[in-house]
Amino acid sequence: MKRVSIQTADFDAAAELAALEALGGGGVASFTGIVRGEGGLMALELEHYPAMTLPQVQRIADEAMVRWPLLGLSVIHRVGRLEPGARIVFVGTASRHRTAALESCAYLIDWLKSRAPFWKKEHFTDGAARWVEARPEDEEKARGWTR
Repeated sequence: MKRVSIQTADFDAAAELAALEALGGGGVASFTGIVRGEGGLMALELEHYPAMTLPQVQRIADEAMVRWPLLGLSVIHRVGRLEPGARIVFVGTASRHRTAALESCAYLIDWLKSRAPFWKKEHFTDGAARWVEARPEDEEKARGWTR
């Protein structure tokens, strides 16, 4: 099972986990990202180019399926305007053993955070807006998977 979705709609993390657990493995790992609201942030706007984004996310999911002995995975990334507290991303992996589930989940979220072609713009209560720049620590984590 491999599920990859780029969508505006919210998702049910519990349902995604249940689908992965139903595969019968010994370990399921997941990460759910939530829009933070500190510093007066009132919304995070995510843009993407569908013809580029979906194929790239599918490719990295395929790479994870080859690199680790996974029974399945789910990658969901939302786009559009999201308010603080909204779910933005879900990554879940299932394997017969915990190490593969944990490592592949970390690999996928590190890649999404640093390499996936999404553009994020923060909107603040004072009317200011700014594009989110890549963080060096996220880039370093992603580079760690190629060593």
